[in-house]
Amino acid sequence: MKRFALIGAAGYIAPRHLKAIKDVGGELVAAYDPSDSVGHLDAYFPSAAFFTEFERFDRHLNKLSERGQGVDYISICSPNYLHDSHIRYALRMNAHCICEKPLTLRPWNIDGLSSVSQSTDKKVFTILQLRLHERVIALKKEVEDQLKSDPTHIFDVELTYITSRGNWYYASWKGDEEKSGGIATNIGVHFFDMLHWIFGPVQHQKVHVRSHDRASGVLSFKNANVRWFLSINAATLPE
Repeated sequence: MKRFALIGAAGYIAPRHLKAIKDVGGELVAAYDPSDSVGHLDAYFPSAAFFTEFERFDRHLNKLSERGQGVDYISICSPNYLHDSHIRYALRMNAHCICEKPLTLRPWNIDGLSSVSQSTDKKVFTILQLRLHERVIALKKEVEDQLKSDPTHIFDVELTYITSRGNWYYASWKGDEEKSGGIATNIGVHFFDMLHWIFGPVQHQKVHVRSHDRASGVLSFKNANVRWFLSINAATLPE
């Protein structure tokens, strides 16, 4: 049985990680979050140790490790700007890491994570959930079938995603670009991965609009040109 710890236990996405750990027969031995709104732990791992202070969480994991009962994986569901630090912590705890996207807010920090991963011989896994969606899988197959008959075909794609958010969003870390990376990173990252998976490597990109509540641009992939628009402002919804 694999042993897990969880960072960011009170977040929106944490229950999905808890369910996944349960589904694979794992055991959650410890969880951490500054917020104590973690009642959903009872539905999965009521015996897991829980901490609202990172220092105590760290001490607990160290004691387990000293007794030969260290964790195999640490799942990270913390705010985006903390992912980089929490990934490095997991690797240095001699654990593999499962982290929500984005792994970092700055592309050059990936090199640092890669270095720590190699030195600790532990791996970093991220969540690519749209690659498992039935309709996305079907779309990828349609694209592949067409490219078999016409390998030079370039698809013309328009991606629009509008998901309105209330004032709470702007008061949270998600509304702070320094902490979330902005709408393109916080929300768009899932779609950009999907497009890359379906249409191949990025050849060129240009951003036309970038503000606190919307972003748009053009992405050129090996097999597609994509015009994209993302918004969290209800005023941009079509009438």
